[in-house]
Amino acid sequence: MEKNLKNVLVIAFGFLLLFTAYGGLQNLQSSLHSQEGLGVASLSVLYAALILSSMFLPPVLIKKLGCKWTIAGSMCCYIAFSLGNFYASWYTLIPASVILGLGGAPLWSAKCTYLTTAGNSYAEKAGKNVKDVINQYFGVFFLVFQSSGIWGNLISSLIFSQATTKVEVSEEKLACCGAYDCMTEPTNTTVSTELPNSLIYTLLGIYTASGVLAVFLIVIFLDQIKSDQAETEKEILEPSSLWSTFLATFQHLKDKRQCLLIPLTMYSGFEQGFLSGDYTKVWTTIETLFLSAWFLCLCGYLSLSVLFIITFMLLFFLSFSTATVTNTACIIALLLWKPHPKQLAVFFVFPALWGLSDAIWQTQTNGLYGILFEKHKEAAFANYRLWESLGFVIAFGYSTKLQVYIKLYILLSVLLLSMVTYGAVEYLEAKSSPGTPAAAAKGNVGPLTEET
Repeated sequence: MEKNLKNVLVIAFGFLLLFTAYGGLQNLQSSLHSQEGLGVASLSVLYAALILSSMFLPPVLIKKLGCKWTIAGSMCCYIAFSLGNFYASWYTLIPASVILGLGGAPLWSAKCTYLTTAGNSYAEKAGKNVKDVINQYFGVFFLVFQSSGIWGNLISSLIFSQATTKVEVSEEKLACCGAYDCMTEPTNTTVSTELPNSLIYTLLGIYTASGVLAVFLIVIFLDQIKSDQAETEKEILEPSSLWSTFLATFQHLKDKRQCLLIPLTMYSGFEQGFLSGDYTKVWTTIETLFLSAWFLCLCGYLSLSVLFIITFMLLFFLSFSTATVTNTACIIALLLWKPHPKQLAVFFVFPALWGLSDAIWQTQTNGLYGILFEKHKEAAFANYRLWESLGFVIAFGYSTKLQVYIKLYILLSVLLLSMVTYGAVEYLEAKSSPGTPAAAAKGNVGPLTEET
């Protein structure tokens, strides 16, 4: 097997194991720890810490430790979050959320930097198009990684299905369901009040073990890789250079393409936050919650498989257009739909379509960053995590304050703005591209990729 592809698979399966645990825990926070809003508060703190982390940690850790050890160390922060859930309180879960948030940005930035550097290296040696190779590596990664939602939710579903009880929903409460909900308390009882501690501890034990296996996989099998930029900036340990590195994330905003991509990046956080924080709360009951989440992830995984096969024939613009149309249709339909328990099949149509869109947003946006900002990967992907995390924080922040139809209108507005600004990026790239066959053969993406 080609060495770089082997490393891509190692990272992909490491993230699969890690996010099998974290993804399942994130979906359960508001149910497992509903007292005084501890679960939602922990997620808000987590993504707030992730924002702070994105500002300065990724470039420092990647240049000092390298991508491999940054990934391994950051994964340990996720394990700390799993451990914090064993004895959840304001004094344990909130600090654990801060630790995870601080490790989240370096983890994703190091992963993206690794895949982009490996893709550039292989493309240069094999004489292949850089765009195609980077798209392939990100496609392989997300093809494996996205299935983590399946296994994480399947594990929780198998365990919790042993204790959940069926909840009857009255017609009066049904009148408050859907986009125009009445901001009342959830009709379904919480998971924590229905499950014995033994089942919860069993689930947390499985999740923790999955995270530990992820760390071992990275440490043992992943090869270290060096970034050209890191090699030319070994003076990072000097105070002046260290401060310069802290500011690298913000300095990258001098590139107008990065500024134009902010709405698109934030939308990724908005739409994921809405689906995990609002859809399962408003449109599902306790007996369909885990099945719905599992079905969502399965559809996203299958759509990623299709996307992986045809990604080299698709332009970014076509991919994003498909996701935009699909998401817009879902938002409008959710605004108009009046849910009823007898319409069980409809509950799974929306997650299926949303999973298709989310597959495109995550795969293609990561690939887009890797191609546009190849010379400044660490700072670029730090910006990616910064703005996506801000989208999460805002989504979770207004989750309990606004009615769902207002949130849907916000989503629609941010989505439309994202497409306008992304179109401007495409215009700038098309305007600056030499358009010669020789440049295309070398994988040249235009002079703008050299900007700081």
